[in-house]
Amino acid sequence: MKQAVIFIVLFSTAFFIKAQGVLKLPDAVNISLKNSLDLQLSKNTIEADSIFNNYGVAGGLPLVTANLSDNEQVSNINQKLNTGTQIQRNGASTNALVVGVTGSILLYNGNRVVATKSRLVQLEKQSRLQLNSRIQNVMADVMTGYYDIVRQQSYMRTIDRSIDIAQQKLSIVQIRQSVGLANNADLFQAQSDLNALLQAKQSQQVIVDQAKTELLRQLTLKADSTIAIEDTIIVDKSINLDVILNSLNKNADILAAADQVKINEFIVKETAALRYPSIRATTGFNFSRNQAAAGQVLLNQNYGPSVGISIGIPIYNGSVYRRQQQVAELNVKNAAIAKDILIRDYSAQVVKSYQSYASALKQLQTEEQNYDISLKLLDVVFKRFQAKIATIVDLKNAQQSFEESGYRLVNLNYAAKAAEIELKRLANVLSL
Repeated sequence: MKQAVIFIVLFSTAFFIKAQGVLKLPDAVNISLKNSLDLQLSKNTIEADSIFNNYGVAGGLPLVTANLSDNEQVSNINQKLNTGTQIQRNGASTNALVVGVTGSILLYNGNRVVATKSRLVQLEKQSRLQLNSRIQNVMADVMTGYYDIVRQQSYMRTIDRSIDIAQQKLSIVQIRQSVGLANNADLFQAQSDLNALLQAKQSQQVIVDQAKTELLRQLTLKADSTIAIEDTIIVDKSINLDVILNSLNKNADILAAADQVKINEFIVKETAALRYPSIRATTGFNFSRNQAAAGQVLLNQNYGPSVGISIGIPIYNGSVYRRQQQVAELNVKNAAIAKDILIRDYSAQVVKSYQSYASALKQLQTEEQNYDISLKLLDVVFKRFQAKIATIVDLKNAQQSFEESGYRLVNLNYAAKAAEIELKRLANVLSL
């Protein structure tokens, strides 16, 4: 039933994208989480670790074995007994049948079973943390890619606005030239400016299309699917550096690194247990039957239960176990160092991302004013150009100021949003 529901959701989402061509951020994230091949690998790893997390794998459950052997043999017999009897026969057949069931259970081996089971528990927990980390990474990648498309489309709108002005400028110059009020230089300049903007729009369209193709790859959808994104970049301005730094202890990668230290500690215990005695209780039931056509003993049959205890004491094996334990202890230290390195790197990454975030927010306030001013300036200069007060060069400069301000504004918005996404990912709090 659950699989059917998932199939319906996936089918409906895919149909929606194909039919409507509109994709919202929550839909994109949900599709990526359902289709991600990386997440499927992580889920398979969790399932494998869950299967291995068993006392039987750790060696704590009884072992039961059954054996059966039936051997038929033909041989020549020549025997002389101390009673003076002589037995001689060619081609005599003999049969040996052995059937048995044995069981054994480990009583003590230096608590190696306990350490192994604890390690298996920790491995399963670590794999779940790694899945959580990949989920955060997938969400961050999709959100960043989604807002990159929003950024590129926003800049496309700026170009479209400038193209509209350039077309009107060209029309005005053509009208003026037709009545002898403009020269060819103004006409050529106006046409050249329009052509340059049209080429810029084509180049920008390629960038938008490639960004959409990359997003489709992240969603594990067909690369030639048609989607449209209509959205704006809204930045969360309430992020605090100290809160993010204090939340690093929730980061799944750091928690997984801490689990690796514990896993290596259990390996030390497992290795140390190899130097302790091993005690195993055994029991069983055996049936043996030997039958011969000739010879001193024609039939020998016995059966019955058995019980016993076996003890293995390691005395000397070239100090292999001791050296293995020393290496395992070094691996614990290495895992702890790797965790410290991860904390160091993530802390630095948080600070750098916050610096980008804070700088972008600070610049945004000024750039929003610049964008409004450049837009008003463009309108004023265009009206002056219509009134033959401003030159074509003045209008071109106003257009360039408008385009550059629009480019800076959308890039700052995107930079702030990308830094916000990265900070929340590192703090393991990224959500829709």
